[in-house]
Amino acid sequence: MGEVRIGTSGWSYPSGPGAWNGVFYPARRSGPAGRLPKADELSYYAEHFDTVEVNSSFYRLPDPAVTKKWGAQTPSSFDFCLKLFQKFTHPGMYLKGAETGGGGESPIPAVTSVDVDAFRRSIDPLCSAGKLGALLVQFPPSFRHADDTLEYLAWLLRAFSDYAVAVELRHRSWSDQQQAVLALLDAHQAAWVQIDEPKFRFSIQQNHLPNLGSLFYMRLHGRNAEKWWTHDHPDERYNYLYSPAEIDGFADTVTRVRQLVQKIYVFMNNHFAGKAVANAAALRHAIGQPVPGEYADEMLDRYPFLRRIASRAGGDTLFD
Repeated sequence: MGEVRIGTSGWSYPSGPGAWNGVFYPARRSGPAGRLPKADELSYYAEHFDTVEVNSSFYRLPDPAVTKKWGAQTPSSFDFCLKLFQKFTHPGMYLKGAETGGGGESPIPAVTSVDVDAFRRSIDPLCSAGKLGALLVQFPPSFRHADDTLEYLAWLLRAFSDYAVAVELRHRSWSDQQQAVLALLDAHQAAWVQIDEPKFRFSIQQNHLPNLGSLFYMRLHGRNAEKWWTHDHPDERYNYLYSPAEIDGFADTVTRVRQLVQKIYVFMNNHFAGKAVANAAALRHAIGQPVPGEYADEMLDRYPFLRRIASRAGGDTLFD
C-alpha cells in the first residue's frame, strides 16, 4: 500500500475575493484586523495536512533563508512539493514580468545551467532537511508537443534528474502522442501529472493511471468552466467546490493507485475561499485518513460537512 499525502496548492491567500483569512485562518487578536498573523499560517496549515504544494516558487526564486524557515515551521515528516520557477516553463510570462518587452513567439525558455544551479540553491535547505517531496514542472496550454519542445523537456528532466519530478502538460497534442511522451518520462523516472480541470477542445486527455511505481502526482483545479478563461478576478477561476460524488471518484482513483505506487500526492488547487482545504479534508476522510486540527467557526459555517468528518474537536494536530 502506497503512502498517500493530500494537501492544497499553496497555503497563503491573504487578499482578493477568494482570501483564506477569516475563513480557514481564524481571527486572532494578535494579528492585523484580528486575523491570524501571516507568520503563523504555515504552522496552522501543518496542523491539518502533512504536505503542501508551493506555488510562490513559480513567481520568484525562493530565498534559501525563507525555505529554511519553512522547514523549521513544520513537523519533521512534513513534505513540500515545489513548483519550478516560471523562467523554465513560461518564457513569455517571465520576460513580461522582467520588463524586457515580451517573450516573443518561441515556447522554448532561454535557460542555462546557471539558472538550474540558482534554483537548486534556493531549495537546498528543504532538500537538506529531507522535506522535499517532489518538483512540479508545470507547462501552459501553449506548450505543445513538437520536436523542439520534446527536446527541451528531455534537457530539463536531465538537469533536475536527482529530484523526484512530476510534469504537468496541458495541451492535447501531448496525449495524442502518449506513447512517445510516456517513453520519455519513464526513461527519466518522471511522473506524468494527472489533472482535473474544465475540458476544452485542446485540453489534454488522461486516464488518471500512474506511469511509475515510485510516484503518482494529481492536481485538482476545479471545474468552473464558465470562469476559466473569462473572469473579473483570477481567483474566480478556482471558485469550485467538488461534490461528495466527485470526491468519492477521486478516492476510488487513489485507492486503486496506492496498490501500485509507493508515494501518492494529491493537491487541491480550487483555492477560492478555502474550498481546497474543505475538499482536501473530505478526500482524506473518503480514503480513511483522519481529519485533524481545529477549524474556525467561519470555515465550519461555510462547509458544514467538516463538522461531521473532523476527527478531533480542536487543538490536537496531525502529528500527535
